[in-house]
Amino acid sequence: DGYRNTNLYQGGREANQDDYRYQDGNYEGYAPNDGYYRGGDEPAHEEDAQSDVTEGHDEDDEVYEGEYQGIPHPDDIKEKQKQRAPAMDDEYRDRADLMAERMEDEEQLAHQYENIIEECGHGRFQWTLFFVLGLALMADGVEVFVVGFVLPSAEKDMCLSSSNKGMLGLIVYLGMMVGAVLLGGLADKLGRKKCLIISLAINAAFAVLSSFVQGYGFFLFCRLISGLGIGGSLPIVFAYFSEFLSREKRGEHLSWLCMFWMIGGIFASAMAWSIIPHYGWGFSMGTKYHFHSWRVFVLVCSLPCIASLVALKFMPESPRFLLEIGKHDEAWMILKQVHDTNMRAKGEPERVFTVSYIKTPKQVDEFIEIQSSTGTWYQRWLVRITTILKQVWDNVLYCLTAQYRMNTLMLAVVWFTMALSYYGLIVWFPDMIRYLQDEAYESRVKIFDEEEVSHFTFNFTLENQIHRNGEYRNDKFIGMKFKEVRFEDSLFEECYFEDVTSSETFFENCTIISTVFYNTDLYEHKFINCRLINSTFMKEKEGCHLDFEEDNDFLIYLVSFLGSLSVLPGNIISALLMDKIGRIKMIGGSMLISAVCCFFLFFGNSESAMIGWQCLFCGASIAAWNALDVITVELYPTDKRATAFGILNGLCKFGAILGNSIFASFVGITKVVPILLASSALVGGGLLALRLPETREQVLM
Repeated sequence: DGYRNTNLYQGGREANQDDYRYQDGNYEGYAPNDGYYRGGDEPAHEEDAQSDVTEGHDEDDEVYEGEYQGIPHPDDIKEKQKQRAPAMDDEYRDRADLMAERMEDEEQLAHQYENIIEECGHGRFQWTLFFVLGLALMADGVEVFVVGFVLPSAEKDMCLSSSNKGMLGLIVYLGMMVGAVLLGGLADKLGRKKCLIISLAINAAFAVLSSFVQGYGFFLFCRLISGLGIGGSLPIVFAYFSEFLSREKRGEHLSWLCMFWMIGGIFASAMAWSIIPHYGWGFSMGTKYHFHSWRVFVLVCSLPCIASLVALKFMPESPRFLLEIGKHDEAWMILKQVHDTNMRAKGEPERVFTVSYIKTPKQVDEFIEIQSSTGTWYQRWLVRITTILKQVWDNVLYCLTAQYRMNTLMLAVVWFTMALSYYGLIVWFPDMIRYLQDEAYESRVKIFDEEEVSHFTFNFTLENQIHRNGEYRNDKFIGMKFKEVRFEDSLFEECYFEDVTSSETFFENCTIISTVFYNTDLYEHKFINCRLINSTFMKEKEGCHLDFEEDNDFLIYLVSFLGSLSVLPGNIISALLMDKIGRIKMIGGSMLISAVCCFFLFFGNSESAMIGWQCLFCGASIAAWNALDVITVELYPTDKRATAFGILNGLCKFGAILGNSIFASFVGITKVVPILLASSALVGGGLLALRLPETREQVLM
């Protein structure tokens, strides 16, 4: 090849003679492909001159050393001749013929692209992209945990009811569900890098904004849009990274990438543990605006997303996507950049990128450029947006055509059953631990019967107490706190309450006579069936107040931290074995082992036992998640890959919403239903996964 390219200029000069052949067969001027001119009229001394010119030249000097020079290859010449041959215009050809030609081109491209990626090698470029996309995946892991960690504080800061707390917990998954489908579909039309930047920018902007807003409604809206942004990043990240990996590296390195989701959970747990309990880490502006420590935590949790967004600006677009849309030269330059970066890192900068031409599929979709003089600006944008959304919808429907219908339906069931059981149990574990803690807390309650107190000043905290049939006369309650205190059938006469803060404190069937309440949060709903006679409420506290640090919150942070850390062994094992035992066995085996772990939850009657079984379950199930990500990427072609991943991931988030709602409703009632539901779903999904096609030896189409 080097020798042939050395004489390529000469061969190219004579190539045009191949287009003009005499009908009688006498064409002495035709130059064969060996690069030598054999015409009889050429002076003999020219051949000697040519040998003098080439003497002493390194053969590799004439091959691509720098930029793309466009030197014609003999195969290129034949391709141009074929294109100049009379052919039917595309507009007069049947669409089925065009699609068949495109499918043939895509198959040729898939095998050629695999060879090109192998030539580029796996090195510095892939590892740099690995960490950039890992930060985006880390942001997704953080987003799942943020709301759960801030709920105990936010419910007091924003006076949330139980229904509002439940909505705040589910709204993030709803945003993720919509974002996965929408932005995943757009990534197949606008590009991986562009849509990932849009996704991360939306998440970062609204995550930061949510830390400053005060009202519940606006905070809910910000978390919804933030979830929409980060939900779209997950399908794009895996599609993007897989298109820079060769077949033998793909399963392993996509599994390593999944570790960043675990790192995101660990980061969120550690930050919550170190920031939220410090209530003083904030500031106030007047009486209306408060920036408490949990808001600092929300702000800190946006850092991985911002870091990924900045780093992504220096990464190129996926060359596989560019080839799909016919941008050959841009794809070639990026692949050369990948090759040169890896070769320099390996200490072999002299290695030359030998690819000169890459097959591009037949372009079937019509694109009409709208002139600036056509209609108004918003009409032009409306046409563009409508056209793109229609193309996205066509991609969604394509995933349900006969070729992909069965795989899509089976994958949908596996994704859904996995999400239903996993996310349901992830919420159920902390709720069960809180329930066990509450039971233990209530067992330590102190009961005071028929106590009589008069002319006494209370200026300390009362906690976890029940006072029955007591009488309190001329007593003062000043600058004190009530926590989990109940007064039942008691009498308060001529008492004075000032600057009192309460949590879970109620007065039941009490008689309150000539008593003054000044600057307290003892609101009307805290007096149940009480008689208030000549009593006065003055200057009640406004809003909600964070005055109590929940001791069990520390344990919840620890539980989430250990649950995230427990997936590390599963991540390592799945990465090392993904390309050895295959995706299907990994999914089926992991889900069946996780189902067995669920049955041991019947024996979890203490906090330590629940934490242990949670760690075991998370560690066993992570391999199935990793294998699902890999097989979803490999089963679909490039122009449908992010769309299909987005659909399945959106269905996964729908399963998470159902799992959270169903499992949480059985806390404190029974353990049988959640355990049986989770284990049944895992067994069914695991057995169905064994019928999926194995993609370990498959090139990316």
